[in-house]
Amino acid sequence: MYDKPQQAGVTSIEVVALILSAFWLLGAAAFFLLSDTGAETTGAEGLRFLITMLAVFMPVAMIWVAATAARSSRVMREESQRLQAAIDAIRQAYIAQQHGRDVSKEPSVARKLDEIAAATRKTETALATFQTRREAEHAPRPAAAPVDTGDQPALALGTTAEDMAPPLPVEDFIRALNFPETTEDEDGFAALRKAMRDRGTAQLVQAAQDILTLLSQDGIYMDDLRPDRARPEVWRQFASGARGRPVAALGGVRDRSSLALTAGRMKQDPIFRDAAHHFLRRFDKTISTFAETATDAEIAALSDTRTARAFMLLGRVAGTFD
Repeated sequence: MYDKPQQAGVTSIEVVALILSAFWLLGAAAFFLLSDTGAETTGAEGLRFLITMLAVFMPVAMIWVAATAARSSRVMREESQRLQAAIDAIRQAYIAQQHGRDVSKEPSVARKLDEIAAATRKTETALATFQTRREAEHAPRPAAAPVDTGDQPALALGTTAEDMAPPLPVEDFIRALNFPETTEDEDGFAALRKAMRDRGTAQLVQAAQDILTLLSQDGIYMDDLRPDRARPEVWRQFASGARGRPVAALGGVRDRSSLALTAGRMKQDPIFRDAAHHFLRRFDKTISTFAETATDAEIAALSDTRTARAFMLLGRVAGTFD
């Protein structure tokens, strides 16, 4: 920590100043004592005395002014060094304290967490409600009795009701990938129920729900991200198999804290890493099929969903766009 410098005694600066002053006074005395003063008139004695005093003591005064300035400069340098050392010590102590303290005890951090939780509470509640409903819908049911179809041909072996279901409308597909906004979002839950009847979409929705839940454990919520939007043709290039720089615009997430936390989780948590790669594979497969028939407006709407934002974040961390 910072210590106040102690008052120093006589230093080399004062010793040099004393020696110079002594030499000057001795030299001036010798000069005036040995010089001839008999020619001077009485009227000029006052002016001569003044000039003599100035000649003797002005250099001495200048010597001590210089000595004082030199000493002050040295004190300021020492003070600056002590202050810099104190700042470095405070910085190191703060960093160590940041690593060891309980985040929940910090008022500012707590307020930030409260703000994030308040902003995303709707999404989490909706996901939890949807999960409960989905499990209820998929509960085992008693087998129905065979129905006499008469002349109607029977379905081929292995054909299920999901295979015979109509294609999922694009609007419902996009709404399902964004998840319901609130527990009262009836349209959002209706779109999710339709999406869960489509096998490929259901797998992507489940993978997205898993990764969003894991990200929320680190305080990362898709509603807080504001990624740069990529043009629809870039999404089409990615859907057609392009990787690296041609599709770098898809990695539009710029939030450094979210990127750092996600990258750290990818390296340290194998469960998170497996869930992230599974989600990226499911999204890759789904977008490849979706882009074949989707319009530019539909691709733009898809890119603004929570699922697409999670893809942008994880894709950039995983190096998909490098």
